[in-house]
Amino acid sequence: MQDEDLLRYSRQILLPELGIEGQQRLLDSRALLIGLGGLGSPAAMYLAAAGVGTLHLVDDDNVDLSNLQRQVVHTTASIGRPKVDSAAATLAALNPAVEIVAQASRLDDAALDEAVAQASVVLDCSDNFATRFAVNASCQRQRRPLVSGAAIRWEGQVSVFDGRPCYRCLYDEHGNDDQRCSNNGVVSPLVGIIGSVQALEAIKLLADCGETLAGRLLLLDGLRMQWRELRLQPDPACPVCGT
Repeated sequence: MQDEDLLRYSRQILLPELGIEGQQRLLDSRALLIGLGGLGSPAAMYLAAAGVGTLHLVDDDNVDLSNLQRQVVHTTASIGRPKVDSAAATLAALNPAVEIVAQASRLDDAALDEAVAQASVVLDCSDNFATRFAVNASCQRQRRPLVSGAAIRWEGQVSVFDGRPCYRCLYDEHGNDDQRCSNNGVVSPLVGIIGSVQALEAIKLLADCGETLAGRLLLLDGLRMQWRELRLQPDPACPVCGT
């Protein structure tokens, strides 16, 4: 670790639970982020700022004016650009030492498995059940921890799936993709809160400190500013992780 690193990350290194050893683990880690929208924007920015060594960004969409209300990694000047390129520019300006891998395409099963296998942690910041199910299944196959978040209207949820139970234990294959921000709306800071929690959980996993949300689901009611916690149990009949 160089002197510049010691200064840049000094406030994290001061934490006894993290220290120099934990910071070095972050520098040596690789995070895969699926989706550079409302959740992926704050998650990517905080992971870059915290010094996660490599960020693999995956999103096949372009920046639209309607995104800017909540997708804070993009700017007005980025309208029309691929989201991964826009995000890469922002993250490079924030921390030029972080290696950015930008992939402006969807990942099929084989490519997804390869990307997940290369990652130290996976953050699902997508907005549809098909992607969430595919990412969860790949993380199970490759034995990689998954940090999952979702937000709509005034409500958000976040959890960590690291073994059993998995995301598929929580939702069946008939998940309703009508529940999207484009159809129902979402308040801007909500995705910032959930995406930031995803980044925090990823940092704890990578630095091997604290207690993660594995086995727990946090639910946020933003209108009342109330958090609820649910304990998750493995589904014995789960087609992904069940026995």
